[in-house]
Amino acid sequence: MSDDQQASEEVQLSEKEENGQEVQQQGVEEVDTSQTNDKGPEKFVDQEKEDLRQELGELKDQYLRKQADFDNFRKRLLRDKEESVAFANKKILEDLVPVLDDFERAIKSSEESKEFQSLHDGIQLIEKQMASMLEKKWGLIRFDSLDQEFDPQKHEAVTVEPREGDIQVVLEEYQKGYILNDRVLRTAKVKVSMPTTKGE
Repeated sequence: MSDDQQASEEVQLSEKEENGQEVQQQGVEEVDTSQTNDKGPEKFVDQEKEDLRQELGELKDQYLRKQADFDNFRKRLLRDKEESVAFANKKILEDLVPVLDDFERAIKSSEESKEFQSLHDGIQLIEKQMASMLEKKWGLIRFDSLDQEFDPQKHEAVTVEPREGDIQVVLEEYQKGYILNDRVLRTAKVKVSMPTTKGE
């Protein structure tokens, strides 16, 4: 065998040995990696479970707090509603109390003086002041119906009287009507003419 052939065989042999060592090293590395991977997923799953437990606990606490807040809000809302209903008329009653005071003073004054005219004038003044207050502060307007055309939206015909003419007219007013903020609060009770043809 020549020197060249021997050198060539030695090179091939060394290459095979190196390749064998690389294969063995890869095998070792794969084994090590598989061992690591066997333990890694278990730790990862345990950690995930713990994280999920913790997150679930936090969410449960948040839910309970929100539920408690909602219950408190609902109770407060009901309490406010009850209070609102109980004191809904507070403002108007505050305005009516002075009117009662005026009536009390008028009655006391009439008892002392025994004069009908002074009592009459006092009550008439109180009535005008009260009507003015209700109109300015509360939008309550008392409307006149006498000699007006009959309007079923505003008038309630209590009696009728045959009269010549083409339209129904209010002949007499038994009870005043009131409008609250452009809406009829109470119709006026009236006597209405009943149109007749001439010669009847």
